[in-house]
Amino acid sequence: MRIISSPQLPPANGHYSQCIEHNGLLYLSGQLPLHPVTKAIPPTIQEQTQLVLSNIETILNASGVTKNQVIQARLYIANIELWTEINHQYMLFFEEHKPVRSIIPVPSLHFGCLLEVEVLAQAIP
Repeated sequence: MRIISSPQLPPANGHYSQCIEHNGLLYLSGQLPLHPVTKAIPPTIQEQTQLVLSNIETILNASGVTKNQVIQARLYIANIELWTEINHQYMLFFEEHKPVRSIIPVPSLHFGCLLEVEVLAQAIP
């Protein structure tokens, strides 16, 4: 098992790791739409989705893999009405690659964020 973090992202605020590689798989902790330096949360779901996916890509790249190695994504969203815009941004990010995915509506997320995303990826190219 190998713990992976990225200097481009702030360290985890709680008792968890950003990413762990184990048996050829990368397990990424849920990512909130927090700016890596300022910790600001963008106001719109479009911007929040773009930031979350960008932060995920940063962690993946620090692990030596690309977004095309993502196997599964779990998206926790604070309002099912946001699904259409989240899906659009997700499609733009992954392009032709289509990881398996779950979208789970939840009553609320930390800091009032509108979504949180966790992924499982192949660690070996």
